[in-house]
Amino acid sequence: MAAIVFDTGALIAIDRGDRRVGALLHAAARDQLDVVTSCACVSEAWRDPARQARLARALAGVIERPLDPAAARDSGVLLGRARASDIAHAAVALLAGPSDTIVTSDPTDMTVLVDVLRTGARVLPI
Repeated sequence: MAAIVFDTGALIAIDRGDRRVGALLHAAARDQLDVVTSCACVSEAWRDPARQARLARALAGVIERPLDPAAARDSGVLLGRARASDIAHAAVALLAGPSDTIVTSDPTDMTVLVDVLRTGARVLPI
């Protein structure tokens, strides 16, 4: 089953009330699609829980994958192969499978990572 994978920019968009990302969340719930992100992305977006109620509500329904030792090493290898440096982007790219959609505020960098992985994941800019 396909999933939607959010990068940090998508989480920030949720926090700011972006209607496009809200519509994606609604569609994912309607279609019973998993919404996934990396804990690395959550750490980049999470700043003040008292002011981030919208993001907190959304994260309650999002699968947060840890950046465990294996994922950290895989991210490093991917960054080396892609000649990139954003750890959170690499973690997100590694979460996406062939039928998944990565929602990102940085489609250029994400496309490079997806191309190196050759997963066929779709990159959707926000």
